[in-house]
Amino acid sequence: MISLNACEKIAVLQKMVGFILWTSEIFTRKGGELLKLHETKKPYYMKKLSIIIPIYFNEENLDAMYAELKEKVLDQLAQRDYEYEIIMVDDGSGDGSYTLMEKFARDNPHIILVKLSRNFGEHAALLAGLNVCSGDCAVKKSADAQEPAELILAMLEKYGEGDDVVLAVRQDRNEPALQKFLSKRYACMMRKVALHNMPDGGFDSFLIDRKVIDVLVSMDELNTSLMGQILWSGFKTGQVPYTRLERTAGKSMWSFSKKTKLAVDSLLGFSSFPIKLVWITGSISFAVSLVWLVCYLVYNAVTAQQPGQFAIIMLVLFLLFGILMITAGILGGYIWRAFEAARKRPVFIIEKVRKNDENKD
Repeated sequence: MISLNACEKIAVLQKMVGFILWTSEIFTRKGGELLKLHETKKPYYMKKLSIIIPIYFNEENLDAMYAELKEKVLDQLAQRDYEYEIIMVDDGSGDGSYTLMEKFARDNPHIILVKLSRNFGEHAALLAGLNVCSGDCAVKKSADAQEPAELILAMLEKYGEGDDVVLAVRQDRNEPALQKFLSKRYACMMRKVALHNMPDGGFDSFLIDRKVIDVLVSMDELNTSLMGQILWSGFKTGQVPYTRLERTAGKSMWSFSKKTKLAVDSLLGFSSFPIKLVWITGSISFAVSLVWLVCYLVYNAVTAQQPGQFAIIMLVLFLLFGILMITAGILGGYIWRAFEAARKRPVFIIEKVRKNDENKD
């Protein structure tokens, strides 16, 4: 027969076991929360980085660009045991760019070569690189070496603070005054009428997290701006300022017509302002024309003059005709983009991918 003291001891023992199980569950939950908190900080030394380099007629720049990248970035990543890959995308270059890319790939097994079937534009080339990359985050590097290579490390440090998007914002640029002026006006216009989070100085390079990459890849839009899509997505964004360097070799293929197309695509793709402008302009023109007509008829009735002034009437007609044509042009831009989207043509076509000296067509 069990004594009372023994029963009390068993009860105490059961309570102790229950307390231990309860506290262990709490510590497990707390540990999970701490682990989750640690993961949200995204320490960059635990991530795989994809460096995407769109290339188009950059034969004269590639050697210097890769040498700087290797010295100031890749060697630093190797010292920190940081896993990385470099994705070079040939956007239909007609020079010896791809030959140099093959040379770099033989020298570095981390380099993946992507060759597009023709020139689709820088943003399509970037999107092709994002489709191929396998990193936890990706950074865009220009092939013209106008951005300091160490900017990648600065963006990585900022990314480690918990931002999903890191923008390399142009604080200044060693370029002609007209180009600087137009760039600032473009950024100002986009910030006011389309993307209110556009940085003052604009940006070319960026670092984005894997979840942002997945969103961009899933969009599959034609005639758009990848930079605009990044800002539109609304993820937590940080900035790293830098000074854009002067081009030392080669000729920029970023022509005025391409810059104009980017501005139009950005405006029509991310803002309803053009449609509102058409409505406002049409309303004002109608109101002014109506007031002018009433005043004209009243004046002729009071002064008993016969209707005349043919030149003024023609001037007004030409003014209204010009407004009408501008309106038709803006509406035509939207209709063309809707037609392009309805055809569902691919944003880019990959001719081949070379990975570790292997060709995949």
